[in-house]
Amino acid sequence: MERIERHFEREIERLGSELLRMGGLVERAIDRSVQALVDRDSTLARQVIADDEAVDRLENEIDLLCTDLLALRQPIARDLRTITTALKITPDLERAADHAVNIAERAVELNAEPPLKPLIDIPRLAGLARDMVHDALDAFVRRDAAAARAIIARDRAVDRLLEQIFRELLSYMLEDPHSITRAMRLIFIAKYFERIGDQATNVCEMVVYMVEGRVVKHGGLASAG
Repeated sequence: MERIERHFEREIERLGSELLRMGGLVERAIDRSVQALVDRDSTLARQVIADDEAVDRLENEIDLLCTDLLALRQPIARDLRTITTALKITPDLERAADHAVNIAERAVELNAEPPLKPLIDIPRLAGLARDMVHDALDAFVRRDAAAARAIIARDRAVDRLLEQIFRELLSYMLEDPHSITRAMRLIFIAKYFERIGDQATNVCEMVVYMVEGRVVKHGGLASAG
């Protein structure tokens, strides 16, 4: 019985490690997508697109590990919440990687045209979103609900910066109709980064549930204490 318990604990540790590995791939995709945009590097952008397969494969592997743990070990309480949380986190990580792919695709399109403006706020937005993903996974591994709540609050800064970017790009479109296509692509890119922040928020909401058994989605954060 003790050997079985040790094996189960090792599998739970492996689950955390695999989630961190997937998160690392997502962070790299985010970093490279904004670098491809800023440096006008279409080769790097296409590499981001090609590398997305590795994220998809890892998502499937984690799902299979979680399914095996649930079916073979029949965990309860803390371990059950850890496994079910992992199952819900991986789709958010995969979607964040998909947004990085979308950004890379828009970068390829923009790189074929003259630059509209120096890019300052979009890289800032990318950094905020990337850091949220990193810190959300760190909160998962450390089972830190307080840190998760703090990360959720940071999403407001992402939303404010998105609004600022939108207003600036809208002014470009109003002043010069020839800029509309490029400005719209940049707006799409900013929105993709904002959605990555949303994905990190979802992860943090699940961390709070994992640690405390409380659901904080859909406005429940304030009542969670």
